[in-house]
Amino acid sequence: MSSNPTIPSVSVRYAQDGSSTRANTLGMRPMQERCYQKRGEQYLLIKSPPASGKSRALMFIALDKLANQKLQQAIIVVPERSIGASFHDEPLSQFGFWADWKVEPKWNLCDAPGTDNGGKVESVKKFLESADQVLVCTHATFRFAMEKYGVEVFDERLIAVDEFHHISANPDNRLGEHVRQLMARDKTHLVAMTGSYFRGDAQAVLHPDDEAKFETVTYTYYEQLNGYQYLKQLDIGYYFYSGQYSDEIVNVLNPGEKTIVHIPNVNSRESLGDKIKEVEHIIHELGDWQGADPQTGFQLVKTKEGKVLRIADLVDDDAARRDKVAVALKDPAQKNNREHVDIIIALGMAKEGFDWIWCEHALTVGYRSSLTEIVQIIGRATRDAPGKPRARFTNLIAEPDASEQAVTEAVNDTLKAIAASLLMEQVLAPRFEFKPKNPNSGPTPGFDYGPGGYDPKGSNVGVNPQTGTIQLEIKGLAEPKTPEAERICREDLNELITAFVQDKATVEKGLFDTELVPEELTQVKMGKIVKETYPHLQDEDQEVVRQHAIAALNLVQQAKKEQGGGGGGSGDTTQNTSLLDGVRKYALSVRELDIDLIDRINPFGEAYAILAKSMSEERLKQVAEVIAAKRSTLTLEEARELAKRALRFKQEKGRLPELIATDPWEKRMAEGIAFLQRKAKESKNG
Repeated sequence: MSSNPTIPSVSVRYAQDGSSTRANTLGMRPMQERCYQKRGEQYLLIKSPPASGKSRALMFIALDKLANQKLQQAIIVVPERSIGASFHDEPLSQFGFWADWKVEPKWNLCDAPGTDNGGKVESVKKFLESADQVLVCTHATFRFAMEKYGVEVFDERLIAVDEFHHISANPDNRLGEHVRQLMARDKTHLVAMTGSYFRGDAQAVLHPDDEAKFETVTYTYYEQLNGYQYLKQLDIGYYFYSGQYSDEIVNVLNPGEKTIVHIPNVNSRESLGDKIKEVEHIIHELGDWQGADPQTGFQLVKTKEGKVLRIADLVDDDAARRDKVAVALKDPAQKNNREHVDIIIALGMAKEGFDWIWCEHALTVGYRSSLTEIVQIIGRATRDAPGKPRARFTNLIAEPDASEQAVTEAVNDTLKAIAASLLMEQVLAPRFEFKPKNPNSGPTPGFDYGPGGYDPKGSNVGVNPQTGTIQLEIKGLAEPKTPEAERICREDLNELITAFVQDKATVEKGLFDTELVPEELTQVKMGKIVKETYPHLQDEDQEVVRQHAIAALNLVQQAKKEQGGGGGGSGDTTQNTSLLDGVRKYALSVRELDIDLIDRINPFGEAYAILAKSMSEERLKQVAEVIAAKRSTLTLEEARELAKRALRFKQEKGRLPELIATDPWEKRMAEGIAFLQRKAKESKNG
């Protein structure tokens, strides 16, 4: 058995000020109030984490659109039937709002029997012809209805798409194509809601031209968790094992914690090939089976300490038994009963939209299909609940073994786990506000610059106590020229960082290339991503966005380094307690915080340090060798990007980069020019 500890690659603590769950006089939490202030927008995009109250925010907006904005009906579209329960009747007037949310039972098609492409499509037509105002259906039902009845029948109606990241700008994505048709006709109001505005396949959710039509409301994970009343610490990490996961899972599964265990997909490397036996093994490891509860179908297991665990098995192939357990988990009478269930074992269920506030540990075996799925699973554990000061997510992953045929797949899974970790660090961090440092710089009202106050001559790190925003001054930082670039720097940096850390070649280079010149990643790779994502921006604004994105990523990484690299074990609460402290410590430790210095930082340096702690030295060496064996030389596209950077270098220095330069980045840019010159000569001679 492996002796490796569970290393939290992310470990953050929050203020517990209770603000995010405190309602105003209309019964709205801060996130919902922020959305309601934008209720007049025709196209509204809500980016907000799980458990922040998006469903209720939509109820407030929809009721106003129906009563005051002359829309005829509201259609709520959710990805799967179980999420339809989030839109059942709500007595909003009891909490101060001017109306209640009501859905006629026959119009919540998520509760109706039958298939999405059957009677439910007919029901959509009947609803459109009725005087009733609200319909709830699945993405699939809506797609079929659009294809059958056309776009015109949805004129003067609100279409609200929950879990909006299911669509993409790819023309083959049918729901995305239907959204584009609605926007092209421009006679429908759209509200798009998502807890993770990115996709696991790195496809854009919306085409930039379409996205520009949306007014965005962003509520960050930091705002959500910082404003909780009970939950104050969240740990996220991965645990590598050798052999079979069933022998190792007891090392990370604490029966005293309310836990959702997601066992691996039957086609994954981690799977033992028999999901039923895997569940039986987990139950056996936890204690002695006492039978099944006749009311709920939960498995009763007695631990060595004498406690009887109530385990919900959602993997069971017997549909009747599985449905009985699923119904028991959703029993509204048990929602606030902490002792109702202790452990849930699932495979494809209990992810997106699943609401169990008591979950303290989301334990996932094997890498999941996408970063989106990881974020959704983590969201199961980030609900606020009494007596729940800490929550954690653990990804249990098989160590890559060079003797396996599937070693490349194993390495890819490892890199994906690191990408998920890096992304979550950004998602969980406060928002950054970067300002150029110059002789005329001064303090910004509302920001606290620490005990010594603002220093006009030195580096300054300020924090806004109300929003948690961290402000940093960076010398040489370019400023946005247009409102769109300013919006991207304020709203979209995490999406760019997601694309960056999802690029396999980038992660491989950042982790294992011993001759890496960091600017190849921070300038060339991130620059390419920005250009592809925002082709409509001028070159100057593309560079501004690139600088802001890489500054956000690298400053979080440097803050982690200053605080000891992610914690010293799963129970460590002294490390990583404040990202602000780490940022401030780093900014004040350098002679001058400038953009060139930030560009010279390898964004994956701290991720490698975590990996080295959690994986055996032999395995780490094998992974490095596998990646080194397939390392490619400079490509034509990379050479062109280097040449563009070389022109910028010439504008600043008055000369082109030189191949004999001692600075590795200058030398690399010169190599890019030489590569292009050589190719041009070959083409001419050929």
